[in-house]
Amino acid sequence: MNVVRADSGQSGPSAKLSLSNLPAGLVQKASARVCWIALACALTTVVMTLLQRVLQPEVAQLQKQLAIQINTAFILVFSIGLFSAGRFGWLSANAILYLGLVLEVLIGYALAAFEYSIAWDSQQPVRGISWMALWIAVCGLLIPNRHYIMLIAALVTASMGPLAYAMFHAAAIPINRLLIWNMPNFLVAAVTVLISRRLYHLEVQVQRAKEMGSYQLDTLISKGGMGEVWRASHRMLARDSAIKLIRPEMLARATGKQAAMIRRRFEQEAKTTAALKSPHTVGLYDFGTSEDGGFYYVMELLDGIDLETLVKQFGPQPPGRIVHVLRQASKSLAEAHNAGLIHRDIKPTNIFLCRLGVEYDFAKVLDFGLVKSALDEGSVRMTMEGVTTGTPAYMPPEIAMGNQQIDGRADLYGLGCVAYWLLTGSLTFNEKSSMAMILAHVQTAPDPPSHRTTAFIPPGLERTVMACLAKKPEDRPRNAEALARMLEECQNACPWTQADAELWWRTHLPEGTIHPMDESQQKTSTSTIAMRTM
Repeated sequence: MNVVRADSGQSGPSAKLSLSNLPAGLVQKASARVCWIALACALTTVVMTLLQRVLQPEVAQLQKQLAIQINTAFILVFSIGLFSAGRFGWLSANAILYLGLVLEVLIGYALAAFEYSIAWDSQQPVRGISWMALWIAVCGLLIPNRHYIMLIAALVTASMGPLAYAMFHAAAIPINRLLIWNMPNFLVAAVTVLISRRLYHLEVQVQRAKEMGSYQLDTLISKGGMGEVWRASHRMLARDSAIKLIRPEMLARATGKQAAMIRRRFEQEAKTTAALKSPHTVGLYDFGTSEDGGFYYVMELLDGIDLETLVKQFGPQPPGRIVHVLRQASKSLAEAHNAGLIHRDIKPTNIFLCRLGVEYDFAKVLDFGLVKSALDEGSVRMTMEGVTTGTPAYMPPEIAMGNQQIDGRADLYGLGCVAYWLLTGSLTFNEKSSMAMILAHVQTAPDPPSHRTTAFIPPGLERTVMACLAKKPEDRPRNAEALARMLEECQNACPWTQADAELWWRTHLPEGTIHPMDESQQKTSTSTIAMRTM
């Protein structure tokens, strides 16, 4: 099954052509074209050099100039290297496209050097145009990039004509002949960029407008470190969903091995989430590969707000409400832990508070992308350069120290940090750097929440939170079920009813006030319909 993007306001004819907003499939195809162009250039260089020696020895003699020989050798090495880098995944698709523009300039210089190394008859009029014009047009139409970068590369390539004339042509050529020979190159450079812009916009629109699958992407909701979440509609069922995809630019920037790692991590998250049945774990409907080659999965669309945004917008929460939310999160984690799965990234953005039918303050645990099986102690973590295995502000000490043998109590530590955030509106440790934050989780005892706020915190709730924040796992609650029982005891001291929850929602987040993420927002969203990304 495929997913397709509807016109979301980001891909119209007036939008900027850039590698970040081209679908990953188009970027991959373009990089593959560059590789084959590079191979064709290398083969053509060898074949033409041999043909000149056989068919035009006098021309071959002229091309023995050192500058031309160096340029020929460099083109061969560069072209073969570029082809190999793309085919074997040594470089990302984006890097291949940028190097394709370098190849455009190099070949342009080689063509100009060939044209000006042969003597001109200044009395003969210019017939036709330079081969450089054709080369500039081919590169402009087949190698997409940001408009201004494409234009600069094309103009620099066109400038190789006057440069080669200055270097290789001994006799002066009338200015009118030079102009009529070189001006078309500059005109083609400018026109090709305009045409390629339009062609790539049309290609993007065609790809996004195809309705070959069951889901159509309607509105971008949020973006995270590796994923983007869309509101989607099912063509057959009257049901909206949330679809999470690998961000196209992440795949485009990644090398072949890194892209495979990202896809495996997404697949793991989808399979893990699908295996969990707790109503307090986000529901997963489907997963697969999108039409442009990216990985995606389809989840229930939640109407609500994540706990980080909740505190940022409305401040610290009542103790009774916090207990109510933490108990639900504990039930989700209990099922995961009993299945031998550890979340490893419990934080406020990964717990979502929502309206579900007639229920209010229904908690959902999200993002099992860093999940680790407690039953497979010898497994290798799916990590790579630039991808962390947790969030420093909520990282359990044992994960911070790199311990391989962790269990569900690591998630209880993260839940304690979430409770601290909900009670005080501040992080457990207010350090300035990620490294200092991680060291604080390992070495520093946290202040009790009551020392950070003037609001009343029931002693039993504070003891429970501090128990979760113990440095040693054995000093924390034994498991998520034990934590749920401790929280149930706290509920009597600070009740929170459905009537309280309904009143809060009707006052602060009435239905119909929800808006998708603005285009300018990149990492966080104040939207109250969202499936948070990693």
